[in-house]
Amino acid sequence: MSGLFGPVPASQLSQSALGRRSFLRYAGLAAGAAGAAGVLAACGKSSSGSGGNGTVADGSKYGTVAVQLSWLKNIEFAGEYFADSKGYYKAAGFGSVNLVAGGAASTSVEAGLGTGKIWIGMSAPQTTAPAVLEGLAAKIVGTTYQKNPFCIVSSAAKPIKTPQDMKGRKIGVQDTNQLIFNALLTANGLTPNDVKIVPAQFDPTPLANGEVDGWVSYVTNEPITLSAKGFNNTNFLFADYGLPLVAETLTVSQNTIDKERDKLKAFLTAEIKGWKDAVADPAESARLAVDVYGKDQRLDKDEQTKEATAQNGIVVSPDTKANGLLTMTDALIADNIAALAKAKITIKAEQLFDLSVLREVYTEHPELKG
Repeated sequence: MSGLFGPVPASQLSQSALGRRSFLRYAGLAAGAAGAAGVLAACGKSSSGSGGNGTVADGSKYGTVAVQLSWLKNIEFAGEYFADSKGYYKAAGFGSVNLVAGGAASTSVEAGLGTGKIWIGMSAPQTTAPAVLEGLAAKIVGTTYQKNPFCIVSSAAKPIKTPQDMKGRKIGVQDTNQLIFNALLTANGLTPNDVKIVPAQFDPTPLANGEVDGWVSYVTNEPITLSAKGFNNTNFLFADYGLPLVAETLTVSQNTIDKERDKLKAFLTAEIKGWKDAVADPAESARLAVDVYGKDQRLDKDEQTKEATAQNGIVVSPDTKANGLLTMTDALIADNIAALAKAKITIKAEQLFDLSVLREVYTEHPELKG
């Protein structure tokens, strides 16, 4: 860091903060329609919904399914870790659930659904919508994050608290995040000429060194890792300023909704139980991430615990308290459709979302809301 702290070597920042916030994770916007077409080209065929795991050779009701995570195995998937480790998936009728790590080099959830290599995956409206518009028969059936966690983080000494505060300031923006950043500007009556966009990678050291004033970041990660290194910071969420997009959406093929509805409801039931446990116990969430599922990632338990606590703020909302975890209200769906339009993705709600399966789960198991 600059001044008192000196420069921060990239090796000292947590691994989860490095190379970590490519918008390819939560938004296929940078690729636009061409990227969506690439997804479809990779698919080659429509999904069968079984993920190639339709046989039940292990004696269970539903056999094994492949679940693709949106990123490497860190705290973001605490609910899935609980569902697996506590036997909720098995109790729901699955022989086993294969949690497939995502990452920069991995196949997208949409491509995996198209080829049948996965049965369900964690994605985002910005990624799924272009693929659907290009012909992929898939829907979002629930969401873990009620708000997209993208934010602008800045020094507490020179804070950027709103989009308007970015005027004339240097903002570090990764290449794959340019489109969503521009959407943030548009949503707040600004243009790229109003700010000084500085091409950036994913290590936030330039912010700590004072080379830029703000940084496109992830509210549950970089602000925490920067604070751990002694850099006091503040941030604002894109979701609070015109881009109320959800994230970590549960995305499945249309065939699964139509022909494997009971199987999908069983899976969602286990997911809800797992995420209820994760929300209730950030410390255990961190332990599962650091010592068990993400052991090879060399994660820091203290940071992961703090990130789990921060994550709860976007997993739980007044609406989920009323309607249950993973749910989306009609108003939130409408907000997402409007936000996509600001990013030049025009799609109808019924083309992208189907929350009917999750509503049936809560109707049949109202105790899950508590």
